[in-house]
Amino acid sequence: MSLEGKWPQMTRQLELALEKTGEAPTVQRSEEAPTATHGDERSGTSGLLERALGRENLQAALKRVRKNKGSPGIDGMTVDALPEHLKAHWSELREQLLAGAYRPSMVKEQRIPKSNGGMRKLGIPTVLDRFIQQALLQVLQPIFDPTFSERSYGFRPGRRAHDAVVQAQRFIQDGRRIVVDVDLEQFFDRVNHDVLMGKLAKRIGDRRVLRLIRRYLEAGMLANGLTTERHEGTPQGGPLSPLLANVLLDEVDKELEKRGHAFVRYADDCNVYVRSKRAGERVMGLLRQLYMRLKLRINESKSAIDFATNRKLLGYSFWNAPGKTVKRRVAKKALETMREQVRFITKRTGGQSMEQVAAKLRSYLVGWKEYFRLADTPNLFKELDQWIRHRLRAIHLKHWKRGTTIFRELRARGLSVTGAAKVASNGRRWWRNSALLINAAFPLSYFDQLGIPRLAP
Repeated sequence: MSLEGKWPQMTRQLELALEKTGEAPTVQRSEEAPTATHGDERSGTSGLLERALGRENLQAALKRVRKNKGSPGIDGMTVDALPEHLKAHWSELREQLLAGAYRPSMVKEQRIPKSNGGMRKLGIPTVLDRFIQQALLQVLQPIFDPTFSERSYGFRPGRRAHDAVVQAQRFIQDGRRIVVDVDLEQFFDRVNHDVLMGKLAKRIGDRRVLRLIRRYLEAGMLANGLTTERHEGTPQGGPLSPLLANVLLDEVDKELEKRGHAFVRYADDCNVYVRSKRAGERVMGLLRQLYMRLKLRINESKSAIDFATNRKLLGYSFWNAPGKTVKRRVAKKALETMREQVRFITKRTGGQSMEQVAAKLRSYLVGWKEYFRLADTPNLFKELDQWIRHRLRAIHLKHWKRGTTIFRELRARGLSVTGAAKVASNGRRWWRNSALLINAAFPLSYFDQLGIPRLAP
């Protein structure tokens, strides 16, 4: 199961991915809305849009959009410029929305790198459209969320990736050692508008809201000066996209629940835990039928029926500890991604001061440590701490360059004459020297003062 788009865009990676691109990130739950419910909105068909455009709801939406920041859309308007724009134009905009005449702007295409070397396509709405979508989300989520499956964890109030990982661990510990790991092919680009709108219409009676959502789905995309019409998909990058994904996929969740299956779903990734490969094959066949009904396709190259310990889930994997206890660890791919990021931040040709490197490293590691705090691998974290400090010491040697400077600086930091001379005589061997005698000149307290967080408990 992939982390991409859910966390550590990831970064902060995560909760995988989307976090730098708007109101639908990956490790923060910016899409959360109040949890008070209003029952089945279909039975009362008026007033939903008025609730969305109510003063208190709009104030909350504006606060959320400003907090999430995000890059400008095609009009170039920044989050900071939004309040003044609303003061000047909101009366007219509100009338258009209530009359059903409002037309969303096109979204701006933005591509971000994926860990497998490919690119993920995002659609970034204008700040104004993110504000309107957020206002809609805050009245729609209380209607839909209480009816979603207990095994759906992605982009929902009070739920997070950690909950899905812990639940999966329980299933495996209970003897369901085989997982049906399903990944949908380009899910957010393949959502069928008619199927999705049909599901929304069963619960939403306000046709103005339905019309507005449809217009957001069909808003064109601008990339490199060229406009592309959209007849399917709900691009990641806007506040509504995660909720719409859950609305569409809830049918699959309900069918799995009806049949008594043990599963967890996070956005478009679904893991079903069974006791045998034969049972896994039956489940895989069922899922193909269910997704086909929604006009979605399974990515066969990324999906599999395998031992649960061989697969990853939201950046974690599982291992069998002594005593037949199932424990958690950082998945290999997530660990490789982390090392690549640290190498990039601490590269010796970056031309940055140690304080600049430390600030970037601190920003990255704080989020990484928080997300992977569930891993039962203290020795791994200890090794990572040592490796990071090793790289930082090498940066110092690179900055000092000359042997005379290295000798002087190391002596000033308390290293013996013999030790400083030995390091200085091989001053160009930054990596090797930074792992030996130089350690005494840069103790743990030095890195603590720099604000580098320790990953090991």
